[in-house]
Amino acid sequence: MQRPKQILGLHGLANKPPKEEKQRWWKAAIGEGLVRNCGVEPDDLPFEFVYWADLRYDQPLDEGKNLEPYYADAGTGPFPTSREEPGDEKRLGLTDWLYRKIDWLQDKTGLTPFDDVLIEYRLDDLWGYLEDAAFRSAARDRLREVVERHAGSRILLVAHSMGSLIAYDVLRMLERDGVDLCVEHFVTLGAPLGLSDVRLKMQEEHGDLKVPEGVRRWSNLVDRTDVATVGEDIVDSYAPSASGVRAQDISVVNAYRRPKGDLNPHKSYGYLRTPAFSAIVQDFLTTDETGCTDVAEAAVA
Repeated sequence: MQRPKQILGLHGLANKPPKEEKQRWWKAAIGEGLVRNCGVEPDDLPFEFVYWADLRYDQPLDEGKNLEPYYADAGTGPFPTSREEPGDEKRLGLTDWLYRKIDWLQDKTGLTPFDDVLIEYRLDDLWGYLEDAAFRSAARDRLREVVERHAGSRILLVAHSMGSLIAYDVLRMLERDGVDLCVEHFVTLGAPLGLSDVRLKMQEEHGDLKVPEGVRRWSNLVDRTDVATVGEDIVDSYAPSASGVRAQDISVVNAYRRPKGDLNPHKSYGYLRTPAFSAIVQDFLTTDETGCTDVAEAAVA
C-alpha cells in the first residue's frame, strides 16, 4: 500500500504576512513553475506550510507594509536556466573567489569577523537563531511537530534561507533521538549553510556535518548571485550519510523581480519556480514509492 505524499515548506528570514497568505503564495509559485516548466497543471498540492515568523515578530506584515507579495511572471514558457544579464557570471566569480579566501582564513583561525558582520547586519534573524537559545528551540519545535506528525508519509521537505538551518538541525536531532523517519527528498533553497560561522556553530552541536540519516536525497538549489549562498558548497562541507547519500549542489537562476523591476535572487518564490525545483516536485508527485530501506540507490554522486 502506497503511503500518502506530503510536501512540507519552511520559510526563511524576516517577518512575513500571515501564515495562510504566505502558504497560498508558496503554492502559487510552485504551481506556476509546474505549468511553465513541465506543462503540468497541478491538482491541489499535498502541501503544508511551517511558519515561525510569529516567534520573532509581534505582528505579521499587513498589505500596506508587505513590499514583495507574490507576483506571477508575465512571460511564457520555461523559466531561465542560465544568466541572461551580461556581466553577472564574471561578477559572481570575483565575489565567490574573495569570499572563499576569507572563508579559508576563518576556518583556519576559528574566528569569523566577516561572517559575524554579514549575519548580524544583513541576516538579522539568522543572528537571532544562532544566539538566542529560546528562539532557536521554539523554531525547531515548530518544525519537529509537523515532521513527526507526517512520519508515516512520503515527505518532500523544502526549506528556504534560514529555514534550511532549522530543518537541518531538526533532522539531526531526530536522528540523534532514534526517530524512524524517511525524508525522500530534502531541498534547500538559498541556504546559508556554507558560511563559516554557521558551519562552526553546527559542528559545536552536532559534532560533524553530514547528510542526516533518514534523508534519501538532498538537493541544494543555489543562485550564485544570492549573497546568502556564499561560502563552501554543501557537497564539500557536508559528508555523506552512513548510508552513502551525498548532497548535491544545483546552480539555478532565481529570476524573481521586485515590484520596481530589479532582481531579487534570494526570494523564495523565484527558487520555487525554477526548472530544477519543478522537476523535483514533478518527480515526487509522479514516482511510485520505492521504499526507504535501500537508500544507497538514492545517493547522488
